[in-house]
Amino acid sequence: MSLNRRTFIRNIGLAAGYSLIPSQYLLANSSEKKLGVCLVALGNYSTTVLAPALQLTKHCKLTGIVTGTPSKIPIWQQKYGIPDKNVYNYETMDRIANNPDIDVIYIVLPTGLHAKYAIKAANTGKHVWCEKPMAKTEEECQSIIKACQKNKVKLAIGYRMQHEPNTQKVIQWASTKPYGKIKTVHAEIGYYVGNPKKSWRLDSKLGGGTMYDLGVYSLNAARYATGEEPISVIAEQMTTRPNIFTETDETTHFTLEFPSGAIAYGKTSLGHDMHRLHVDAANGWYQLQPFSMYSGVKGTTSDGKKLDAYIANQQAKQMDDDALSIINNTDMIVPGEEGIKDIRIVEAIYKSAKTKHKISLT
Repeated sequence: MSLNRRTFIRNIGLAAGYSLIPSQYLLANSSEKKLGVCLVALGNYSTTVLAPALQLTKHCKLTGIVTGTPSKIPIWQQKYGIPDKNVYNYETMDRIANNPDIDVIYIVLPTGLHAKYAIKAANTGKHVWCEKPMAKTEEECQSIIKACQKNKVKLAIGYRMQHEPNTQKVIQWASTKPYGKIKTVHAEIGYYVGNPKKSWRLDSKLGGGTMYDLGVYSLNAARYATGEEPISVIAEQMTTRPNIFTETDETTHFTLEFPSGAIAYGKTSLGHDMHRLHVDAANGWYQLQPFSMYSGVKGTTSDGKKLDAYIANQQAKQMDDDALSIINNTDMIVPGEEGIKDIRIVEAIYKSAKTKHKISLT
């Protein structure tokens, strides 16, 4: 069965509300004005995931859109009650600076366009949320961070899994090590693409390729599961269908070495179905399988524990967490400094695959 990326990991239905509200939500006064969010690009993720999720949030709301497709405007206005004054295109979005209805600009464009429009968003003086991966290059990531710092606005990267409670438990265990020293991590994610339509994910200039798509999930998971930054990487890329993957790889394997001696084996593919994060430690193991599904994350451990905390809508929690960081002036859970770390490694993965050599990251 042919699946696109969003269908592969989408919830079977966007359930109303979500549970497991953390204590930090108590910090926001219930009468606090909701933050107005403007979505930039009205593609599949904005249309089928983010806009519906915004209807479930407690601390933000959809108040504006930026699109280059005029035919989408009346549909969105009718569905979400967006007034004409809150509708922009890519040439006029700088005028958002004068719109008090909008507090946050959420960049949902292809990866290769993130830097250009995230900087444009920061220059309006509005806070910036940017979908992952942050950008194509480390240099572009740094330019986004600098623009946000210059304009004194907050920046969050859309790694929804770091807002998910089972994932947060794995992140915690990287520090507390309840099963002893971490030895190996296997982070694998992929799905089979049958006959894909022309997509930016197959366009290298726009940020296509497995590592800029699903692969960043496995890379980020390897980092948060160990709690360390890798010191080297070696990688290989391949395709069995060169007629489809003319500019990008179909499958990427990478191996990361960490200062503690831990090794992470990462794999991502548009030709194989897989969805596992497995950690082997000195005194046992634990895993999340699946580890990034919209419909939920579940895990088990070697001693029989279950990791089965559930959130009905992960994107709603992600956006509420980020809204509260703005309201309470606290650190973002996933700031730009986290996003740039992954992209630095992604660039090294591509370099290693091309040169067939191990790349030092120190």
